[in-house]
Amino acid sequence: MGNPLLAIRELGQSIWLDNISRELLDSGKLAQLIADDGISGVTSNPTIFEKAIGHSELYDRGVSAAAHDGLDARAIFFRVAYADIRDGADLLRATYDAADGQDGHISFELPPELARDAAGSIEAAKRIKAEIDRPNVLIKVPATPEGVDAFRELTAAGVSVNVTLLFAVERYEEIANAWVDGLERRVAAGEPIDRLASVASFFVSRVDGKVDARLEQLGHSELQGIAAVANAKLAYRSFQRIFSGPRWEAIAAAGGHVQRPLWASTSTKNPAYPDTLYVDTLIGPDTVNTMPEVTIDATRERGHATRTIDVKVDTAAEHMAELERLGVDLDRILVHELVDEGVESFQKSFDSLISTIDAKARELAPARA
Repeated sequence: MGNPLLAIRELGQSIWLDNISRELLDSGKLAQLIADDGISGVTSNPTIFEKAIGHSELYDRGVSAAAHDGLDARAIFFRVAYADIRDGADLLRATYDAADGQDGHISFELPPELARDAAGSIEAAKRIKAEIDRPNVLIKVPATPEGVDAFRELTAAGVSVNVTLLFAVERYEEIANAWVDGLERRVAAGEPIDRLASVASFFVSRVDGKVDARLEQLGHSELQGIAAVANAKLAYRSFQRIFSGPRWEAIAAAGGHVQRPLWASTSTKNPAYPDTLYVDTLIGPDTVNTMPEVTIDATRERGHATRTIDVKVDTAAEHMAELERLGVDLDRILVHELVDEGVESFQKSFDSLISTIDAKARELAPARA
């Protein structure tokens, strides 16, 4: 039996690793995943960096050197995190070049406090992109209303973006149309669009976590475990509609590429669900699935490489309508609650990370104060 990860790639879906750390880089594990399993991208977020930096001595030398240089904890984070991102980008550079800039990316998230600040997000994204100085970096911008505005402007400015913390199909359509708007502005200005890339990152398992809890309250546990996959299928239907027809064909003729849906948060949180649930059910062309190592391992061992993303889409629509009829307020959950909770969670992780770095810096360079 072949490797299901490689078979999925043949169906048009990229598999990315939802993790980055100095250990993954220095041990050769990331390079091995790229070579053996066809891993073609990496995603990061504040929680990932909190775990990596806060629980490893591999960062101590970098933290100590930055502290001796007089940097505060926040500046230390950016220095050591940028080093990880640059090294990861370099490992993925051959993939990026082979894909003409449409794969082989590594993502770095804007500071969480900018989630409701469009102007601040635009300025920070441009600066961080320049500071990291690698062509295959995607700047992660959250799918808040302000984030959508920032994304449109960044696309027009030629900055490749990973729009993250996405849950609602309605918000996804705003984002996809913002991508089209930004590309059209560049074409009108005579700017190139052939190397620009973007992904729209749906957080999948969190949808089931929230909806399942509501179904439990309503006494309809028999419908648990269907909302996340159904929601993603409907998003892909919107993707197929938006990236077709005369308007899109004009952009494609100018060298533009689709914004790929990316399935994130694809490890199952409910032990009753198969550990490849959010892989096997969401396979299709022009998509990405970013997985933690445990899900990559599970998929390698027992994944099923079959095109599933656009199968039984009408049934998915019926499922979502039924949830609404039963009293599950999907608009409140998908547009508001999950986005707000995601921003808050990343802010807590970021604050904890900065506190951890500050403590490390004081321990490793006590004379810096």
